[in-house]
Amino acid sequence: MPVSKFIPAFTFAEDRLAALKALAPEAFNADGVLDWDALKIALGEVVEDGATESFGLNWPGKRAARRLALTPVHKTLVPAPGEGVDEASTRNIFIEGDNLDALKLLRKAYAGRVKMIYIDPPYNTGNDFIYKDDFRESAEEYQQKTGQRDEEGARLVANPKSSGRFHSNWLNMIYPRLLLARDLLREDGVIFVSIDDNEVHNLRQVMNEVYGEANFVAEIVWEKMYTAKNDSSLMSASHEYMLAYLSNSTVGNIRLLPRSEEADQRYRNPDGDERGPWKAIPLYANEERKNGRFPIRAPNGRIHELGPNRHWRVSETEVARLIRDNRVYFGMDGNSQPNLKLFLSEVRQGMKAKTLWSYDEVGSNDSAKRELKELFPEESEPVFPFPKPSTLIAQCLKLATSGVEPEVLVIDFFAGSGATAHSVVAQNASDSGSRRFILVQLPESASHGRYSTITEISKERIRRVIKKLKAEQNEAAKAAKQTKLELDQKSGPAKPLDLGFKVFKIEDSPFKRWADFEGEDIPAYQARLDEAADHPLRPGWVAEAVLTEIALQEGFPLDSAMAAVPEFKRNVVRRVSHESSQHRLFVCLDERIYADTIANVHLGDQDIFICFDHALGDEAKLRLADACKLKVI
Repeated sequence: MPVSKFIPAFTFAEDRLAALKALAPEAFNADGVLDWDALKIALGEVVEDGATESFGLNWPGKRAARRLALTPVHKTLVPAPGEGVDEASTRNIFIEGDNLDALKLLRKAYAGRVKMIYIDPPYNTGNDFIYKDDFRESAEEYQQKTGQRDEEGARLVANPKSSGRFHSNWLNMIYPRLLLARDLLREDGVIFVSIDDNEVHNLRQVMNEVYGEANFVAEIVWEKMYTAKNDSSLMSASHEYMLAYLSNSTVGNIRLLPRSEEADQRYRNPDGDERGPWKAIPLYANEERKNGRFPIRAPNGRIHELGPNRHWRVSETEVARLIRDNRVYFGMDGNSQPNLKLFLSEVRQGMKAKTLWSYDEVGSNDSAKRELKELFPEESEPVFPFPKPSTLIAQCLKLATSGVEPEVLVIDFFAGSGATAHSVVAQNASDSGSRRFILVQLPESASHGRYSTITEISKERIRRVIKKLKAEQNEAAKAAKQTKLELDQKSGPAKPLDLGFKVFKIEDSPFKRWADFEGEDIPAYQARLDEAADHPLRPGWVAEAVLTEIALQEGFPLDSAMAAVPEFKRNVVRRVSHESSQHRLFVCLDERIYADTIANVHLGDQDIFICFDHALGDEAKLRLADACKLKVI
């Protein structure tokens, strides 16, 4: 196999071009470059020449925001041991850093692996955003671009707080992140986005564009508070929204919620039917239909006929069968209008979710604050200003995930107080599920004195939730032992819960980044080349950071097994493996790789071996390249 160069950057451009080339090879010239005119011809009538008008949402900065999503990131994820819980065994991840960088770093390894995304992005209040992407405009730049100021800067039109710039800034922040998140979702994945009145109309149009209007599930109304705020300017806002979209409506679905006790109480058994509780539903329907009007004779001989504009819902033959099977109810005295008996045991064991989520079902602002207060009882002031209740996110988990599914990954890249992690571990404890979470949060300043950043609050909340759940498990185990409860031999012991998490922090990539040279200073240019060729990594590089970046770029998730291969004494060779991968990754970052290492490393033809270019001689490269996929740094 040929030796290839490891490139510490990844976008989907190459993969997408390869897919397009497979579908329309005639659209590429002899050099493999896409020919737009040839593509138009290949698509035939699908592309209209000169078509410039289309339905959708546009705003200043949208094109730059789209480009930003495709721009490679020169960052890496560095493990932060000691900040998590049960780090050696857990598969849960907390990432500290900008979520735009995080989504790009996760893109290769997690593409198509995420079952559910929940985000609660910062709402647009007209204030500045902490997520300051490079292309954001000042008020003056926006006004000049949109014709509100002339070239001298004089204002041509008014600029109220409700002007388009405030919407544009927020959309420029959320748009590239939604584009990147889409690539992470599984085919049967679901995304939920919390939002308020300020941007719900714009967000829905953006979601229609990014995820497809056909994949729209619902615009859910969440009753966030149950009392009126008399200090509100016009009306007291008691609700927020949540937009839900499927990744692919032909594959994904929304699960049923468990049946409520209230719903089951509608089923009774007044006639003592051995099939159990039932409820009566009308045997007739409105409108007249052919063959749907006939007399029904009750067991006591009474004849029942329909009035005008009605018909029986089943045929005459089927009615007779249902009566014989005691599935038609004529009242306690046998003389009432016939109704069909719907048995609780035969209905679907679940209920469709409503689009109105009341506070008593999924929690409220107050319950979210109480939840944090219970976890941080020593704090006199709230540790986080506007948390979401974990029970709200738990409702999303019930609709999008199952406790019996083995691989369920949940991502929240606006982690805030860590409510999503709270929901995931609590839901797993409730139904013995195997859900895993990845949370991302920018270490922005917190308003609380004890905790300087929001990430500190998030991590501490997760630690305390885990501690609480472990204590509850220990108490349950003690109670079971005291009452001499034995495990059901058929089901076996309960599946151990993943009550831990690892922390990674986003830092600059250890790989040197080539900067374009300007000017005509030949010695300076040669010095730049010599510096780049001297060593591919920046001074002070850390092996764990390099290994993590290589693993992600090669498609291995953060919960992969990474360990030094013990057989080698003179070289440190790290092996990376994951249950989802058929091949393994071997990385050696030594300056020289010895011959006995090359002779004794056991590689498959699909395995990947990565090392420094200067660490291998030509003969060693040929030998490794013949055994596996060799990449050099």
